[in-house]
Amino acid sequence: MGKYIGEIMLFTTAIIWGSGFAFSDISLDYFTPYQILAVRFTIGVFILSLIFYQRLKNMKKSTIKRGFILGLLLYMAFLLQTVGLQYTTPSKNAFITAINVVIVPFIAFFMDKRKIDRFELSGAFLAIIGIAFLSLELSISEINLGDLLTLGCAFGFAYQIYYTAKYVKDEDPILLTVAQMGAAALFSWLFLFFKGEVEFALEWKGTLSVLYLGLFSTTLAYCFQTMAQKYTNETKTAIILSTEALWGMVFSIIILSEVLTGRMIVGAFLILTAIILAETKLDFLKGKSVKNIREIK
Repeated sequence: MGKYIGEIMLFTTAIIWGSGFAFSDISLDYFTPYQILAVRFTIGVFILSLIFYQRLKNMKKSTIKRGFILGLLLYMAFLLQTVGLQYTTPSKNAFITAINVVIVPFIAFFMDKRKIDRFELSGAFLAIIGIAFLSLELSISEINLGDLLTLGCAFGFAYQIYYTAKYVKDEDPILLTVAQMGAAALFSWLFLFFKGEVEFALEWKGTLSVLYLGLFSTTLAYCFQTMAQKYTNETKTAIILSTEALWGMVFSIIILSEVLTGRMIVGAFLILTAIILAETKLDFLKGKSVKNIREIK
């Protein structure tokens, strides 16, 4: 039962992150990317601390240390993604970021010697192809600095997923999330002061958008991710979370009135196929084959 609850939480996280693309697009009209990161992580640590303040007294040194590592990875990933976006196209930025779904199983293999599941790996590559259909334009320019920075971002998210799966086995998921959000908020504000972007334009439309990112895309989503990874492995986590590209398309059509294309439909189909492949390992076909053999006999 825990497995299914965990996967439902991950799918919910992916849906929330998918909706976040539209709200990020709106909030960028009013705030800089670095201001958005600082606000969303600050909201995250504030809300979680307010709700679970009684559990904060159980915070261990190991939780703070591990949360600091996760927070650093999380912020560095977002920072590289944001800076990379200044030098490359949004479609390439989204696609290269999603490569983390393929990186994760190899990290687990080299760090823990965990056997790579061929169905999960096939699903990961299939998800990448699907995301390419959703994200990439037909013409792909040569590799530039932004692409390399975004690739670093993909590794950052991959390691964040890997270490979350590793740490959550021995830690309270809620407290680990609080520590992670606190560290990410700290790094966000330090970089914001370094950039000198401390003046905020408080327009209601931009404020509501960034509040959505803070409450849902950060607080709720990362809380769900950490809790869910107590029940699912890191590769399956990465594949399920990769559906944020699919949900991003859905919400862009609903909120931003983007036009649904045939290429988007193919991409969505490939991503859903990847989920089925990783989740079922085609057991339903094996069962059918066995049944057919018995009928022939």
